[in-house]
Amino acid sequence: MKKIVLIAVLAVFGISSSNAQETSKKMRASAKTAVAKVANVNGAGLVFENETIDYGTIAHNADGNRQFVFTNNGNKPLIITNTQGSCGCTVPTTPKEPILPGAKGVIGVKYATDRVGPFTKTVTVTSNAEGQATKTLTIKGTVLADNEKKS
Repeated sequence: MKKIVLIAVLAVFGISSSNAQETSKKMRASAKTAVAKVANVNGAGLVFENETIDYGTIAHNADGNRQFVFTNNGNKPLIITNTQGSCGCTVPTTPKEPILPGAKGVIGVKYATDRVGPFTKTVTVTSNAEGQATKTLTIKGTVLADNEKKS
């Protein structure tokens, strides 16, 4: 009887592991497909990994630095000519050098976390990207007052 129970438990465990591996393989395949779906463009291209950064709930005066990572999916160098925050509390940094085809780049953004409360701000990116000379990125979150606890 114990052998039958043991065999049944091992069979269930084996099937569970097999399904987990299949799910993992499917997730990797769909991630590769998603990357493959980003079409190359004729000219400079601009594709962001994320167009919104959610700071979540952060402490007053916490580190407000974050990064928007992008790829030039074109066949010509990408030149970021300007980045502009929607207010003085959002300060972006612009890559100085052209981003070569297939290369990644970073636009840094620093939010002034000395301002308490919820926020949603934008960063406008101006570039030579085909079909999207300007791109709007978003940052959002909530800065807690010193006497509030992060939950």
